[in-house]
Amino acid sequence: MAAALAARSCLELSAAGRAPPRSPQELSFVPPGIAPLPAGRYSDSAGGFCYQESAQLGAATRNRWVRWSTSGDTVELVEESLDVNLLNNAVRLRIQGCPFLPGGIHLCEVQSHLVVLLLTAQTVHRLLLPHPARLYRSELITESQVQSVFTDISKIHIRDPSNYYVIPSVPGLAPNSVASAAWLSSEGEALFALPSASGGIFVLKLPPPDAPGSVSVVELKQSSVVQRFLTGWMPTAIRGDGGPSDVPVSLSVHCLDHDAFLFALCQDHKLRMWSYKDQMCLMVADLLEFMPVSRDLRLAAGTGHRLRLAFSQSLGLYLGVYMHAPKRGQFCVFQLVSTESNRYSLDHISSLFSSQETLVDFALTSAEIWALWHNEENQTVVKYINFEQNVAGQWNQVFVQPLPEEEVTVRQDQDPREIYLEYLFMPGRFTNAAIQKALQIFSQGTERHVDLTWDELRKEVTLAVENEFQGSVTEYECSPEEFWQLQVEFWSKFYACCLQYQEALSRPLALHLNPYTSMVCLLKKGSMSFLVPCSLVDHLYLLSNEHLLTEDDAAIFEDLEMSRDVVCLVQCLRLIGESISMEMAFIMEMACSRLQPPEKAAEQILEDLIANDTENVMEDIHSKLQEIRNPIHAIGLLIREMDYETDADMERAPHLALRMSLSQLFGSSTAAHVVCGGVAKICSVRFLLCRDLLILQQLLLRLGDPMVLGGGQLFQSQQDLLHRTSPLLLSYFLIRWASQCLASDVPVDTLESNLQHLSVLELADTTALTPHRLVSGPQTIVELFFQEVARKHIISRLFLQPNTSLAETSLNWPHLITSIVTDFLPLLWPSNPSFLFPECLMGSCQYTQLQEYIRLLQPWCHVNMGSCCFMMGRCYLVMGEGHKALDCFCQAASEVGREEFLDRLIQPEEGEVVSTPRLQYYNKVLRLLEMLGLPELVIELATLAIMESADDWRSQATLRTCIFKHHLDLGHNSEAYVALTQNPDPGRQLDCLRQLVVVLCERSQLQDLVEFPYVNLHNEVVGIIESHARAVDLMTHNYYELLYAFHVYRHNYRKAGTVMFEYGMRLGREVRTLRGLQKQGNCFLAAINCLRLIRPEYAWIVQPASGAVYERPGASPKRSHDGECMAVPSTRQIEILELEDLERECLLARIRLTLVEHDVSAAAVAGNSTPEETVSLLVRAGLFDSAITLCQTFKLPLTPIFEGLTFKCINLQLGGEAAQAKAWDWLAANQLSALVTTKESSATDEAWRLLSSYLERYPSQNSLYHRCVINKLLAHGIPLPNWLINSYKEVDAAELLRLYLNYDLLEEAVDLVLEYVDAVLGKGHQYFGIEVPLSPASPTMWLPYTAIDQLLQALRESSASENSVVLYEKLNDRMEDYQQKVSVATMERLYCRP
Repeated sequence: MAAALAARSCLELSAAGRAPPRSPQELSFVPPGIAPLPAGRYSDSAGGFCYQESAQLGAATRNRWVRWSTSGDTVELVEESLDVNLLNNAVRLRIQGCPFLPGGIHLCEVQSHLVVLLLTAQTVHRLLLPHPARLYRSELITESQVQSVFTDISKIHIRDPSNYYVIPSVPGLAPNSVASAAWLSSEGEALFALPSASGGIFVLKLPPPDAPGSVSVVELKQSSVVQRFLTGWMPTAIRGDGGPSDVPVSLSVHCLDHDAFLFALCQDHKLRMWSYKDQMCLMVADLLEFMPVSRDLRLAAGTGHRLRLAFSQSLGLYLGVYMHAPKRGQFCVFQLVSTESNRYSLDHISSLFSSQETLVDFALTSAEIWALWHNEENQTVVKYINFEQNVAGQWNQVFVQPLPEEEVTVRQDQDPREIYLEYLFMPGRFTNAAIQKALQIFSQGTERHVDLTWDELRKEVTLAVENEFQGSVTEYECSPEEFWQLQVEFWSKFYACCLQYQEALSRPLALHLNPYTSMVCLLKKGSMSFLVPCSLVDHLYLLSNEHLLTEDDAAIFEDLEMSRDVVCLVQCLRLIGESISMEMAFIMEMACSRLQPPEKAAEQILEDLIANDTENVMEDIHSKLQEIRNPIHAIGLLIREMDYETDADMERAPHLALRMSLSQLFGSSTAAHVVCGGVAKICSVRFLLCRDLLILQQLLLRLGDPMVLGGGQLFQSQQDLLHRTSPLLLSYFLIRWASQCLASDVPVDTLESNLQHLSVLELADTTALTPHRLVSGPQTIVELFFQEVARKHIISRLFLQPNTSLAETSLNWPHLITSIVTDFLPLLWPSNPSFLFPECLMGSCQYTQLQEYIRLLQPWCHVNMGSCCFMMGRCYLVMGEGHKALDCFCQAASEVGREEFLDRLIQPEEGEVVSTPRLQYYNKVLRLLEMLGLPELVIELATLAIMESADDWRSQATLRTCIFKHHLDLGHNSEAYVALTQNPDPGRQLDCLRQLVVVLCERSQLQDLVEFPYVNLHNEVVGIIESHARAVDLMTHNYYELLYAFHVYRHNYRKAGTVMFEYGMRLGREVRTLRGLQKQGNCFLAAINCLRLIRPEYAWIVQPASGAVYERPGASPKRSHDGECMAVPSTRQIEILELEDLERECLLARIRLTLVEHDVSAAAVAGNSTPEETVSLLVRAGLFDSAITLCQTFKLPLTPIFEGLTFKCINLQLGGEAAQAKAWDWLAANQLSALVTTKESSATDEAWRLLSSYLERYPSQNSLYHRCVINKLLAHGIPLPNWLINSYKEVDAAELLRLYLNYDLLEEAVDLVLEYVDAVLGKGHQYFGIEVPLSPASPTMWLPYTAIDQLLQALRESSASENSVVLYEKLNDRMEDYQQKVSVATMERLYCRP
């Protein structure tokens, strides 16, 4: 292929970034004892130094070098690298009053140091710096930035007398020569060679830095006649005929193991070679013998001659000499040849002539000469030639970077500010330093603009020009035309300043050639640029006509006729390109930018060319076309050479497989500028070439000449070529746009957020993003892509693939840079399957740029259409245009399974069930939308995805669940319910149902929850609500009430009653507070109400189980204290509760509430107390009415109530005023019958009255309540109240007697027996409940004789007491009297019985 042939020309690619000008470390030194010289004595100069191992892949100094430039008494040294960004890599050293000699900077390597040797007009200096190999090993350089050798230069002892020396006045420096040379000896001595004022050369020697010694000065001259005869040579200084003619104008040194050859090209046109060790002149050669000589030239001093050396291990030492003559110059190349007896001679290799006037610099290798001139228009000219192969002396051209246009065209419909800013800040056009200097001058020094970033500089420029403009407008009003004209005037003024400084900073000072890597650089005042090989197509198109006519056609293609056709075709394109005006070029630019067909634009340009053809260019093109034998074939060949489309995607290189030594290869910002600048240059040239080719094809179609086009079949081929050329032009337009489009600064948090989004898509590991990467100024998006992604792929492809031509240990710059650019373009090529470039833009958050890229791409490129739609969707998401994004995602779905990027997107996760590719795609997009919080879009996309999953119930279940979830989140309850019912997976359906219940409860949207029909889901809903009701806190959630409403809404009153009864039971157990008891009462009332709505025979419920035995799904098993699982309780017996049972429970709950309202402290006990326990609590609280009601309801005895009330009466009777006051609270809670009293009653009286009323109101069998009251009183030693005695006498006097006896109340017992006997006999019988007293006609009567006998016995036993004796006698007498009367009455009755 032609593209693989060696390039014939080179392109200049600038490495000047958009970063602020470097801030070097400043060092200054004033040598003592010297008289300052003017700083402008010598012209500015520059040069470079290459590390010996800069071409070795495993070296720490790989792709590193040092460049320097001098201006007056200041030198600036900068260390550069193509692999890493060097920190603190610049230093500015000023030797005050000592201007540097042009070229007076020399650097040398020793094992552990880099030695800098400096020569000024009055001093020499030595600086010792640490060698990079000493600072770190290459295999450890894995960071993108490392320290330079100049980092610690401030610690260098520049003022140490052992490291500098003042040039002695004798022999003194020659005033009319600036030649110099410096080197290190094998012993570490620093040697400086300078032209002597007396003619010849003198050498200063500084001793090694680590050894004591003094400085010596040696003049190269012979000291004896013997030596003169032995060598055959004698210095002119000894002969006595010395003069200025033998003053060196150029010096060079070639170091040997223990010697150094010093070559001096002198003003007398002779080349002299000295041995420093022997201090002998080994050779003198008259160079006029090798060039046409005139008398004037021989007599003139050769002050413009130059000398360069080149050494090759295999070929030896080469000498390159430039012989300057008026209006011409000649290069001579010699090889140094040694003979026996230490004699040397020059073997002439080649003589090359040049018509250029002013040689700035040249560089020599063992095969080539590179030369830098300034022509008559002061423009830079760079050429090179291979002097071994090029017999004809044909110089190869280097296409240098042109200066920006002198004027910027602004149309009336354009804003001058926008046009000028766009032109000034277009990447690759102006440097940051040039714009800053222009800004300083334009602002008239009012402000100091230092270290401004690209964006800050743009703002400052706008502000400065606008301020100048506003300050000059004196009239209050002006017309739009005048305003526009004034804007153009001021902006063009600033643009002229920028142009002036750009030209000054772009002026080349020297060539720098790396003999190890064959890298050639142009060193300029403010920057540097690289010379890279030019591809064949660009070479042919860029060559000037005179060079193209002399081009060796046979060297292009093997087919000579095809070569001639291609050359003629390119000549036609050149004719078209030179005839196109700016307006015509603008038509094509706008057509590409506005997505209009380029063919139409080419046709319009052709019409304009024909209409404005005043120089008969069309005739010249037509005649040139006649010379092309097969134009269709030639055009097709040219298109194939420019097309980077590949059949298959380039291999995705294994990033981790990169060897550590290669991980940073070409990783610096400088390398990115060069590579991407090369891509931009190629695309710019080929865009113009394709444009001209389209116009030429339109011309061929218009001509329709059968001699040119052939028959109809060839005409169709031409149509096909036309449609192949159009995408080619658009591809180069797109890449050129990307090369000029700056990347946006993205905050770190935005990058991290984007990384999370990419992790959802599982794309986070596909682009090696380094947000904190050190970059010099704003990058273009192509530079961003190269540094972040493409570089690793390219390096892997070049070095890690088997059988690659670069898989070796040595680097070759021309081959490597060509290969990198050649491999980089397919990664950018729009119609290739590789989608890494847009993917990188997405990963770097360059959404605006990505959107414009896809806009320019979509109408004509039919590759990766789905991937582009997906990327556009991502952009729309970031811009907040969600529905547009959704449309793009849906469009991309049709291409799933056909494109590599989308295939990677749908790779299933480990363990994930594999579905159809399109469903996997939808799942990824849904995850992304969910992460971004866009539920409406999730629902819409999931609804579309359901249509794709008709046969996949699992995917349908997933999608339905997704739709349900987001409808629920949005509050679309009805839609969420519909999605739930349509879910084909019962498990997921139940999960969704559970979530619906919980969420609607939390939102208090209970009406929706109750009213949903729940077809075939009724039991599940009830189970869910029941499980939640039994699992959550009763007072914060209302699941029971929800379930009650649910059953009531469906007229299932028994279930509703059961729910509320269970609710009430749990409230009593778990919520023992006033609020809980209130709710419990309401629950029981609601349950009663539900049962009353049912027919009586169905008005029953099942007794709910205790909360501890509910079997909740997922609950952990219950364990004993030793950790063993407890046995599951056996099935309990079902208990039926009827309406009466519920009413009793309701009453109990109401009485508990009454108790707690009276005494809040009882809540903790009363909440779940039994009726018996509740009665005790009520009695203790004094709520006797409530206690009696409870006892009657639950058929409990009233004994505890009477005992409790009696005890309170006792306490009141024995207590003080505090007890009296406190008693009114509980007395008031009981319903006392009103009393008519004439005096104020006490609390004690009221308590006794309450007890009396209860005894009357609630009679008991066998006077149980009276007995318990009296027992209580007597047990506490309280005298019985008369009303109680009278009341009990009437009921059961015998029992009262027994009670008296039990408590040893003998006197009261005697009185009671006496009264009782009297009552039986008829005296007061009504007070003992005796209806008829003793008489023969009365019913049978009886007395408690046993008790009376016990009383008499007790009295007899206590006869020691006088009172007891009296009582005994009294009672005994009365009993005897009673017995007599009873006997009489008995007898009368017996005898009176009929």
